[in-house]
Amino acid sequence: MSETPRAQATDAIRHADILIVGGGLSGAMLAAQLLRLPGKRSVLVIEPRAELGRGEAYSAVELGHTLNGNAARMSVDPDNADDLTQWLTEHIEAGGWPESDQQHVPISELFPPRGLFGVYVQQRLREAQAVGALNGSTVEHVRAEVVDLETLDDSVRLTLSDGQRLQGAYAVLATGMFPAARTPQTQSSGVNAAALDPWDVAAMRQLDPQSTVLIIGSGLTMVDAVVSLEQAGHRGPINVFSRHGLLPHVRRQPPAWVDFLAEDATLRTPRQLVRELRRHCRDAIARGIDWQAPLDTVRAHIGRLWNQATDAQRRQFVRHVRPWWESHHHRSPPLSAELVARLHGEGRLHIEAASFKGLAPSTHGDNVSLYIRRRGEAETSVVSGAALINSSGIEYDWRRVARPLPRQLLARGLIQPGPLALGIAAAADGAVMDAKGDVSDRLFAMGPPLRGMWWESTAVTDVASQAKALATRLTKPCSH
Repeated sequence: MSETPRAQATDAIRHADILIVGGGLSGAMLAAQLLRLPGKRSVLVIEPRAELGRGEAYSAVELGHTLNGNAARMSVDPDNADDLTQWLTEHIEAGGWPESDQQHVPISELFPPRGLFGVYVQQRLREAQAVGALNGSTVEHVRAEVVDLETLDDSVRLTLSDGQRLQGAYAVLATGMFPAARTPQTQSSGVNAAALDPWDVAAMRQLDPQSTVLIIGSGLTMVDAVVSLEQAGHRGPINVFSRHGLLPHVRRQPPAWVDFLAEDATLRTPRQLVRELRRHCRDAIARGIDWQAPLDTVRAHIGRLWNQATDAQRRQFVRHVRPWWESHHHRSPPLSAELVARLHGEGRLHIEAASFKGLAPSTHGDNVSLYIRRRGEAETSVVSGAALINSSGIEYDWRRVARPLPRQLLARGLIQPGPLALGIAAAADGAVMDAKGDVSDRLFAMGPPLRGMWWESTAVTDVASQAKALATRLTKPCSH
């Protein structure tokens, strides 16, 4: 993959057919799909990291940080659900990932390390480059951050952190996720400045192994943080605080279940969905079948159900159902879940239903202290530990993200928050909607920024399908 070196500020403007803002999974998959389509086109992917295809999620280097879905669920090829399984088979046969035999399951049921998944994405991108080269198509990695974006009558112009300016017929916001633990926020309690990165094993090795660690949030980021602590040699207490005190369930491989949503077109609202899903789960349990079987059939319909729901129904879902949806649907890989269960059983990991209310003045030297309010209590309490980890998940509200591009897009009125302030608003084909409600014919988005449009817009299969559809849309002959 060719990479453009950082340049000094210049008045020159580089031109390309398509500009992709972000080079993680979303950007890499869109680039691959564009390369595979007939025709000659130039694509620039603007990504500050040294490699494309990794982003936040797949830059992990520890083997213990695995995907939370097995290989059969994580193909980047929307036309071949077995693509990752096939790649892993070849990779393992060639001597790669020797630790895979520790999971004792067929290759399709393996949960690969996230870093290895990044290697898979990069290989598929290189293969697409070879296909594109036959047509004269190119993809180039511009290593910088996009700090501003303007839409012109016939193009989009980007300004980069190193002073470069790029111009293309189309631009795509493939910015991926903004993890709360790593994202500067406009409304911040300073928690990130006081917290350890959930994936920074090296920093955790500096802790007293017997010290107490505090964690805010109990979702999958917390699971990763516990894995990091274990690999760092930490053996002390871990105290987890989250509003509902729910842990992710372990992901299993349930048998097939009838697609009840496809069979009943009257199920349209979140309330109807939850009621019917509970009925099917009870039926499965009564028949000795894993309750995850009926739950897994819902995945294919969630985007349609969310998109056709009213804002009132969506708010009802977020307020009353979301915590349980997250813990049941966004499940933990088996090895990580086993670690969490073991530490909980040993009494080392404690989880409390409590709301984080801010940092408190420390009264124990270098310790970190928090204000929390436990569920059912009116008064706040203070808890202290040697270290704090912010595992509160993903920040989807772009108004709270203190990065140059989201702030500039909002200031220019080029975007508006998506439903319930989840991501940004867009048409069904990913065309971005501005502050006035007008749909752009030059600026598009895909992946996590469309969370508010489809609710689930972050899984690999979601991103792969969106990439294929958007590539087709961007390569249609212009109608204007």
